[in-house]
Amino acid sequence: MTETGTATGTATEPEAAERERVAAFRAAAGVEQLVDVHTHFMPASVLDKVWAYFDAAGPLVARPWPITYRADEERRLEVLRGFGVRAFTSMLYPHKPGMARWLNDWAADFAARTPDCLHTATFHAEPSALDDVRRALDQGARVFKCHLQVGGYDPNDPLLDAVWGLLAERSVPVVTHCGSGPVPGPFTGPGPVGALLARHPRLRLVVAHLGMPEYEDFLALAERHERVMLDTTMAFTAFSESAAPFPRAALPRLAALGDRVLLGTDFPNIPYPYGDALAALERTGLGAAWLRAVCHDNAARLFGL
Repeated sequence: MTETGTATGTATEPEAAERERVAAFRAAAGVEQLVDVHTHFMPASVLDKVWAYFDAAGPLVARPWPITYRADEERRLEVLRGFGVRAFTSMLYPHKPGMARWLNDWAADFAARTPDCLHTATFHAEPSALDDVRRALDQGARVFKCHLQVGGYDPNDPLLDAVWGLLAERSVPVVTHCGSGPVPGPFTGPGPVGALLARHPRLRLVVAHLGMPEYEDFLALAERHERVMLDTTMAFTAFSESAAPFPRAALPRLAALGDRVLLGTDFPNIPYPYGDALAALERTGLGAAWLRAVCHDNAARLFGL
């Protein structure tokens, strides 16, 4: 067990202080609870490998990245709920073909035993993709994760065309890591996603990390496509600003998209306390109404909470 708490579930002094800090943010923003659309829960064997990759500062991490909330599943749920998060996702993703279905089956079980989780699923560019997505939808999936950087696939792969069409038809949000941060991939950046949206303009795409570091390009995509949204995962934090600062001149554009921006944090895989992500949003100076919309109201409306 790490600094997040003890094995018995009793909050440590640092965690109690962090809860108070997050509660103070909620009070200042005028929200009783938060909705976090970018949190990670996955099978223990998979999460252990993800953490090992971060510990080794792997090629897609490219820098030291300590996991702040390294704990067992039950403890992580307790920590997140202690921050006043009323609903959250279980973002998971395959790094190769053949993984999506069993990951989705795990996620369906997790959602069934975790009522405050927004049932999450995923897919990869493979012949079974459409069947995998249909199966996940039949199981009750409400949101999908698409990780173009880790998966290393083109969103415009013909194997995925029917998948995107189905998700657009069902208006199911797809949280998509499509920006080139922390390092570029062969199919990251605004080009592939722009081509995808040209073919599927009704797709409910949620651009993870505000599209870091191509912030302005992804703002432009959201401005052109009314169903595109963005999540705030790691944006504006000191950790991200040191490598990929958000252009302050673009803040008015982000403010104008205030009804299509969602809170995301990457919990538990963040290299700083949860409150830092919230404080970073507050430092944008976009105001309490914007914070209320981002941290609760927009996601509550999107998911009918």
